[in-house]
Amino acid sequence: MKSRGKVGGCGSFGTNLGLFAVFLLCSFFFLAGFFGSMLFSQDESDARPRPRLLESVNEEKDFDPLPYGKTGEDSVVSIPFQVLSWKPRALYFPKFATAEQCQSIIKMAKVQLEPSTLALRKGETEENTKGIRTSSGMFISASEDKSGILDLIEEKIARATMIPRTHGEPFNVLRYEVGQKYNSHYDAFNPAEYGQQKSQRIASFLLYLSDVEEGGETMFPFENGLQMDAKYDYRKCIGLKVKPRRGDGLLFYSLFPNGTIDPVSVSSHCHHHLPFRFTLKRVFFWYEKNPKRG
Repeated sequence: MKSRGKVGGCGSFGTNLGLFAVFLLCSFFFLAGFFGSMLFSQDESDARPRPRLLESVNEEKDFDPLPYGKTGEDSVVSIPFQVLSWKPRALYFPKFATAEQCQSIIKMAKVQLEPSTLALRKGETEENTKGIRTSSGMFISASEDKSGILDLIEEKIARATMIPRTHGEPFNVLRYEVGQKYNSHYDAFNPAEYGQQKSQRIASFLLYLSDVEEGGETMFPFENGLQMDAKYDYRKCIGLKVKPRRGDGLLFYSLFPNGTIDPVSVSSHCHHHLPFRFTLKRVFFWYEKNPKRG
């Protein structure tokens, strides 16, 4: 009986040991599966496309400036931007200006606003072009701004675009109120429509001075060659749209590098719903002589 008892005790111990081993094995596979699923989900999320912030400089590192020319600068500058489109060439600059700078420009411009005008094409008159552009605005150069803010903005735009400051028109501060708009148009002047020009517009830089809750987007209806037919209805405001956010900048080119007009660079400003929007516009041209404003 004792002998059987010893055998039975050993068997019970073996059984308990087996259960313990099974428990350990199950725990191991559970933990392995848990952590494996976490790693897999992390890899999967890493594989998803994420918005990228492309900067000229990694701010975590120190860079020694190179020797520079007579017109160069002695420091390395970082201006964040995002390529919105290659057709047309459009770039977005987040937080290009501060809220204080934007508010100061609005305050300066408010007292001088007048109805916006158009550069008229052959056969057009002020009467038959009413309703195309319904905003109000004013022009001011950096030298006229005693606060120095426009001088700083102008210098930063020149760095971002690599277009000299002397090749820019005066700043055009624009206000779009509820329901106002600017129909689709080219910023460049087609000589076949406007006659021979002494200069041509290369690019435009918009600085949004206020936030807009609804509507008021800058829109490119022909982005990537889409919708380029006579049936397109501009009033529907369908295309690549850029929502105005205070302090953000938008650069788009009207010309190809060979100097011809980019046919997909047509832009417009969608109807405003609420509230109104202020925008600072700077247009660049070839020669150091201002073209027609519009």
